[in-house]
Amino acid sequence: MDFGLEGKTALVIASSQGLGKAIAAQLVNEGANIMLTSRDEEKLLKVKEQLQQEGKGNVSFFRCDITKPGDIKALVQKTRDDFGGIDILINNAGGPPGGTFDAFDDEDWQKAFELNLLSYIRLIREVLPDLKKAGGRIINIASSSIKQPIPGLILSNTFRLGVVGLAKSLAEELAPYNILVNTVAPGRVATDRVAFLDQLKADKQGLSKEEVEKASKKQIPLGRYGDPEEFAKVVTFLASNASSYVTGSSLLVDGGMVKSI
Repeated sequence: MDFGLEGKTALVIASSQGLGKAIAAQLVNEGANIMLTSRDEEKLLKVKEQLQQEGKGNVSFFRCDITKPGDIKALVQKTRDDFGGIDILINNAGGPPGGTFDAFDDEDWQKAFELNLLSYIRLIREVLPDLKKAGGRIINIASSSIKQPIPGLILSNTFRLGVVGLAKSLAEELAPYNILVNTVAPGRVATDRVAFLDQLKADKQGLSKEEVEKASKKQIPLGRYGDPEEFAKVVTFLASNASSYVTGSSLLVDGGMVKSI
């Protein structure tokens, strides 16, 4: 299937590692031009060199802290300068700290809001003029907690749902411009973030990380953690011409872990 991504430009947030890197790799393999970004310039340079060798599209990078409005404006302008415009925005951000309600004060809540919800809002606002010209895609990466809250992740549980409300509202507002807005929610995908959370749970329960992983996999019908590449393929579909009648949706990629209907 021709996804129609060749020559398109995708801005992929938090793309120096994990799910963001996997998404960028899939898109560049389909011929899209990619703007990588994160706070780690050294990692970005390595990923750029890797993807440029492996993919068909062109790759650039720009260091950005997405909690800073000025950084976001500079990032979007850099993408325009390098590629002429933006067709696809992949909103992505690392998760906030784990913990229960009593563990967090106002500053913690504010930081989580700025990282996991307000950054998405600001990025969409900056990219929107480009997308309105000829249509495009906004894909927000969230978490399986949009369907089933995850114990000990109250900050993430709260603001990931805010992302869904944002996407659902924008899907209707932006449909006349042929801008499709969707949310993709990973379950237990084998990333550094999931490994960190497993270790956190292991330490709390006095177990080994391997014991926690084994117990987690028993809750997944497919019996394993997902691979970042598997997740990235779903995002690539939503970024492509093949998804031209899909908007306002929230799609779980979790191996059947979440049991809600």
